[in-house]
Amino acid sequence: MSYVVLARKWRPQTFSDLVGQDHVATTLANSIALGRIAHAFLFTGVRGVGKTTSARILAKALNCEKGPTAEPCLTCSPCVDIMNGADLDVIEMDAASNRGINDIRELQQTLAYRPARDRFKIFIVDEVHMLTNEAWNAFLKTLEEPPPHVKFIFATTDVHKVPVTILSRCQRYDFKLIAAPAVAARVKHVLAAEGIEAEEGAVKLVSREAAGSMRDAMSLLDQVIAWGGPGEKITTEGATRVLGVADRSILHRLATAVVRGEAGAAIEVVGELAESGYDIPHVARDFLSHLRDLVIAKVAPEGRGLADVPEDERADLRALAAEVSTEDLSRLHLGLSRAFEEVAHGVSPRASFEMVLVRLARRPPLVPIDELLRRLGELERRVGGATPPSGGGSGGGGGGGREAPRRDDAPPRREEPTRPSARQAPVASSTRAEDHAPEPPGPSSLGPSSLGPSSLGPPSGGAPVPASAPASPGLPSPASPSPRPPVSREAPRELHGTPPPTLADDDPALVAYRDIVSEVHARQPALASVLEHGALVEASPARLVIGFEHGSFLAGQLQAAGPRAAVLEAAQARLGPDVTFEVVSVAREATGGTLAKRAAEALRMRVADAEREVREHPLVRAAVEVLGAELREVHLAPELANAASWDRRS
Repeated sequence: MSYVVLARKWRPQTFSDLVGQDHVATTLANSIALGRIAHAFLFTGVRGVGKTTSARILAKALNCEKGPTAEPCLTCSPCVDIMNGADLDVIEMDAASNRGINDIRELQQTLAYRPARDRFKIFIVDEVHMLTNEAWNAFLKTLEEPPPHVKFIFATTDVHKVPVTILSRCQRYDFKLIAAPAVAARVKHVLAAEGIEAEEGAVKLVSREAAGSMRDAMSLLDQVIAWGGPGEKITTEGATRVLGVADRSILHRLATAVVRGEAGAAIEVVGELAESGYDIPHVARDFLSHLRDLVIAKVAPEGRGLADVPEDERADLRALAAEVSTEDLSRLHLGLSRAFEEVAHGVSPRASFEMVLVRLARRPPLVPIDELLRRLGELERRVGGATPPSGGGSGGGGGGGREAPRRDDAPPRREEPTRPSARQAPVASSTRAEDHAPEPPGPSSLGPSSLGPSSLGPPSGGAPVPASAPASPGLPSPASPSPRPPVSREAPRELHGTPPPTLADDDPALVAYRDIVSEVHARQPALASVLEHGALVEASPARLVIGFEHGSFLAGQLQAAGPRAAVLEAAQARLGPDVTFEVVSVAREATGGTLAKRAAEALRMRVADAEREVREHPLVRAAVEVLGAELREVHLAPELANAASWDRRS
């Protein structure tokens, strides 16, 4: 007679014999006792937890000659035939092989016929998630209202692939992973019935490696028994060798090396395992579980049921866990869990595992935040109670012991200057620089000059020619814009003369222009952004002249009627009702002092001052020297950053 593997030989035959699925067994048994038997059942769960076995038990309970009963007799013809897979009225179908619509139609054709002998015609469909959509659609109506003598039992490992329309027509039972103690008890029962002796460690090893699957446990037990030979006792060492699992003592050596920061010792352990033929990804998985047991031993040393380890090993775990903090142990577990995929699926599992262990063993020490704050407090007392530096500093440089401004204080406001008199800011130009050359830091704005108004015009003595470019359709315009005047197509002529010095920040002409741009910004921010990039040529009661580099796209955006009207309205409110607005072409070096470039330069200087002030602060210097800190970047508070803007309202 051929040998029957343990997984088939010791398959449960009744609900009371089913291991680890009490919630399913109790519910099915009660439904049979109450006569509330559904027409369709769906059993879902991972492999080897008893789905198909439960389906056969349910079929025997429904068709037993003494039933329907929750305890089938196992001796009548229906029970015996179902156990042997020979019952004509219990049809087992593999949906992985018979998954098409034609297979379902053939099944449907047999539903109208009553059972040949049994009480019910039962269809057990395994791996039902493999059915095609067409097959499911053909099954819907039949599954909802089958003949009274028909029962369906579906089994699947991927319930999320089953259509919701099918789920709503079935009673669903979720099978759980079987706990390791329950698997170990079943393994002991089988070994006792087979007359085979085994060490407790070997039984625990088999139950742990089964990972919640009873079928896997029986298969592993078959393998371990075969390795031991006839009449031999199954030892823990033999089980570890045949299953390729590292012994717990080796895992504990590895954990000790990593916890104590001994990277070389950890690599030596991995070398021993590799030379002995152990599967490195399997060792990494077991080591991850061992690190978890270390954390449990640290946070719950008396929790006996939380870690499945013998009592002597539990003492070793507690002793090792006492050497480090809980945060450090959890960091080790997190580091290995994140790198496990690299070890399991990498090109060189051994090298990947070794590098992970080196990183874990050479981890930097953790310093609690309260301890760090205490050290900083001591440093502050050592330097004489110096206050922390402010977010920004003045151009004075040091300022290490200065009082830092309150963050909720408004930035200092400059007093409003008096209304400027007629003032001109003539611009001169020279040969245009290359497009990619850096802008010169020299004359960057327009300043007072002895040149008279007549020197602003072209050589012929006329007014400056407006720069021509297509208007931007994205700029907002007033509610009732005037008709757009024709744009001059005459090539703009650049102004000539000597470049003037940079205007001071409090120059009346520049202050007036800032007010005009601020007024435009309140209504049309996009238009104000264009003005920020223009150079002030003249700001007087007679004219407001803005210069842009020849061919500038921004100059063309000021040619439309809407934007020109908005700028002119703001200029008339600030300079007088008779002012006119013009846009001219200027040389590139004459555009260095725009409001946008002034604001950028001011912000750069403020950040540089703040960084210098922070670096020179005694508390920061002490922190760098004592704690080994590094100052990488300084950020200004929003109110301090805004203080560097051209907008005087910020």
